[in-house]
Amino acid sequence: MFNDIGPLELVTIIVLAVLVFGPDKLPKVIQDAMRTIRKIREFSESAKEDIRQELGPEFKDFEFEDLNPKTFIRKQMDNDELGLKEIRNGFNLKKEMADVTDAVHSRDADAATPSSGSSSAGGSTGARIDMTKKPETADERPPYDADAT
Repeated sequence: MFNDIGPLELVTIIVLAVLVFGPDKLPKVIQDAMRTIRKIREFSESAKEDIRQELGPEFKDFEFEDLNPKTFIRKQMDNDELGLKEIRNGFNLKKEMADVTDAVHSRDADAATPSSGSSSAGGSTGARIDMTKKPETADERPPYDADAT
């Protein structure tokens, strides 16, 4: 329950409890707190059992921890009825990205070398267009129409 509390934090909590409640009342406060925690735990277990009974026999192996998406996915990955491990192992994202990068770089290298006689001033079908440059057109703005606004 308190797995993430370190020894220094525990000592700090004890010192604060002694200062707030005093050494005379501290044992009674601890007993009351433990009794309350036990009652809450019993109530929780009773509610879980009631829900399991209401769900019926087809949900006999239902765990409330499965409502956490990470736990559910981890359980399904371990189950592997769908063959997800095979799919996950067969798909290497780094390799796919490297292949795409190599293909793009080889196209860039091909575009950098001039093609022999396949392009003209108007731009024929064999010419490549550099999409990183702005088109070379005259900077003509349409006439301003005050009535249109």
